[in-house]
Amino acid sequence: MGDERQVPAAVRLVRDFVNTYEPQVDEESLATPDALRDWFVERAVLPAGARLGPADLAAARAVREGLRAVLLGHAGHPADPGAVRRLDEALAAAPVRMTFADGGSRLLPARPGPLDVALAALVDAIRQCAQDQVWTRLKVCDRDTCRWAYYDASRNQARRWCSMAGCGNYVKMRRAYAVRRGRRSPAPDTAPDR
Repeated sequence: MGDERQVPAAVRLVRDFVNTYEPQVDEESLATPDALRDWFVERAVLPAGARLGPADLAAARAVREGLRAVLLGHAGHPADPGAVRRLDEALAAAPVRMTFADGGSRLLPARPGPLDVALAALVDAIRQCAQDQVWTRLKVCDRDTCRWAYYDASRNQARRWCSMAGCGNYVKMRRAYAVRRGRRSPAPDTAPDR
């Protein structure tokens, strides 16, 4: 799926978070609050002893699916307004503040709760992507059953699929089949005049 070295760290955090659910096979990586915590611990966003509950899991999933909707918009498709609204609501419930410590700007949680810390890290990654002018390169696959998030490193930012070998090939083969089938279709039957 491309050279992972081309993917900026901030993009990787957001992309991988969106990809914790794989719609094509209905596979949920964030099945429990502990799984959510472990995901953030593995990325050094939360300490190992952090405690998250069912409401935190629901909010994180709302953020994830809202981000998927936004990335769908980056790919040129209409975003689900309900998912974006739920994203906005979840982020409003986890306020952030800006700091200029260490010579640069960063967003930090305004409150010390574990979910606030985790969501602040995601929001700061989005801020970093926007600052680096790569935010719109983060997209979801054009294949309607896939919707896997990927980083479009192509020169003209015209990549449409998470993988040309997988989804891209599948979509192109389906289109070619439809065209071939359309050429072989006989003209509509007409009833002879009697």
